[in-house]
Amino acid sequence: MKEKKPINIEVGQRIKERREAAGLTQETLAEMVGLGVKHISAIERGAIGVSLPTLKRVCTVLSVSADDLLFDAPDAAAQSEQERTIHQVSKRLSRLPANELKVMKELLDKAFEAMAVAKEDQKAQ
Repeated sequence: MKEKKPINIEVGQRIKERREAAGLTQETLAEMVGLGVKHISAIERGAIGVSLPTLKRVCTVLSVSADDLLFDAPDAAAQSEQERTIHQVSKRLSRLPANELKVMKELLDKAFEAMAVAKEDQKAQ
């Protein structure tokens, strides 16, 4: 059996982390980037490397930069889970086209309103 290269393991793990953070299954990611599930699984396990065209499609689908997948931020371990989540969401939103960003803002505004109403209802009980 061929030995896994450390760079393939690192990049594969980052792809898996970003995929999970985006709430996607391997099946969904595979479909969106035009690959088979086994291919995505092999990339995530580091069994194979990711080609540049595939890396580009993965970055587009996950709304992350290639730098995010190739190089792990040195201070990422020091960030709290909440800071990492906010950062990931912010980066994904920043890559949306203007019309989709507007829709997401409206959705978030409505979600925040609903949470505020729910809190008021809880206080009233």
